[in-house]
Amino acid sequence: MTTTELAQPAALARHEVREPLRPHDPSPAGIAAAWAVEIRRRVAAFERGNVKAYAAEDVFAEAHRLAR
Repeated sequence: MTTTELAQPAALARHEVREPLRPHDPSPAGIAAAWAVEIRRRVAAFERGNVKAYAAEDVFAEAHRLAR
């Protein structure tokens, strides 16, 4: 197997991760609309119980601990 063949799965994985993040309409209005859709998706996932929530003070305490 060549190095090019070995790199193909990684390149495909990078594309699969980045493509959904790429805005289809790069204008400010298009970006705002994409974020509105994403916010609705995240809120719905939270309301269904699919996402675990953490208290802000716990998040900041852990960030502070890791920064030491």
